[in-house]
Amino acid sequence: MTTGLVVAVTAFLIFVPLHRHWFDLHVYYGTVGYWMDGGRIYDYLKPGTHYGFTYPPFAALVMLPMAMVGWYSAIAISQLLNIVAAAAILYICADATIRREGWTRWFAYAVLACLFAWLEPVRDTASFGQVNLLLLALVLADAWLLTSDTARARRLDRIAGLGIGLAAAIKLTPAIFIVYLLVTRRLRAAGVATAVAGGATVIAVWADREASRTYWTEAMWNTDRVGSLAYVSNQSWQGLLARLTEPAAEPSRAVWAIGVLLLLCVWAWRARRAVAAGDELAGFALTGIAACLVSPVTWVHHLVWLIPALVILADSGLRSAVGGQRRKRLLFWAGTSYALLCSSIVWLWRWNDGGAPGFLGSNAYVWISLGLLLLLPFRGVREERAGDGPYDLPGPSATMGACAHATEPLSKSVPASQP
Repeated sequence: MTTGLVVAVTAFLIFVPLHRHWFDLHVYYGTVGYWMDGGRIYDYLKPGTHYGFTYPPFAALVMLPMAMVGWYSAIAISQLLNIVAAAAILYICADATIRREGWTRWFAYAVLACLFAWLEPVRDTASFGQVNLLLLALVLADAWLLTSDTARARRLDRIAGLGIGLAAAIKLTPAIFIVYLLVTRRLRAAGVATAVAGGATVIAVWADREASRTYWTEAMWNTDRVGSLAYVSNQSWQGLLARLTEPAAEPSRAVWAIGVLLLLCVWAWRARRAVAAGDELAGFALTGIAACLVSPVTWVHHLVWLIPALVILADSGLRSAVGGQRRKRLLFWAGTSYALLCSSIVWLWRWNDGGAPGFLGSNAYVWISLGLLLLLPFRGVREERAGDGPYDLPGPSATMGACAHATEPLSKSVPASQP
């Protein structure tokens, strides 16, 4: 069975998906080579395109070793790092479930690896030569440090925040996890993350002051460098609005800002509830979902941040009573969300006709993100209480509740670890 699944996934990955020909890796590789030849980081454009380097200067420093290897070696190293990151992600997200269910570990991990590779965001990350899986692994390493009850984790918990700080210095999106640490009163970890991100940024200024000035004053604000906001691959709140108004007008900045504020209120409320319930991984998962929604640009390959939420949804179903309606409902939605994220369905509406089917279909991954943000279940000490299930949100208005309660203090009896 395992061999058949591996063969099926391998054949699918080779023959079915559109290959991106390591487009983003080309940009990284060309940028560091151009920089080493005396050029400026943000002047480089991939030949034949208007796409250049869009990350902070510290990311170019991290990628500098690529300038010392050939192109095919850079591809091989990129894929090897993705495999290592994938292994870390699966271990952190799924190992507790595998142990609890009593599954044979090698078999379970083999099946999970195949399912993991089938996801479109994972396929695109590998095919583009992107860094998303590496950033997710860095962030989840901090989640492991904050929750694991192993002796090694207890010795290392003082450096929790290191992974988030490094990820935020490489790319801006993970900086929301620093806010998460503050919202959930993980002040020491927030301090570590902030210090690491700030220190890395200072190192980048020391290495290339002009590049740092250009990025923070010009390149970061230039959306033309990343592509059209209305492009179907942009599965964020901003992308949804852009497709809704295209081509008649630009999306309203006020509507976008109000939507972002409401999304962040819901996120802060639910993240605090997750931690109070003892489910730190759910708090991290909700933060990844929020990052995808509020970022102006969330390409499909960025949606690897949804992976922890998919695991939690499936795990919550497995925890429920065998044969019960809650188990069936949770596993159904986990399977449906997973299948849609494997399907590349949004590309059917690459040229949106403006009708209702086109609007619904072209934003399919946005709807999944919104559903997970609002309904993701928690698995902690209050798991069985009414209101903590994915279809039992308390009160008539979750959004207003989020705004009202986002700053309430957490319970003093938050569990130190999650089973």
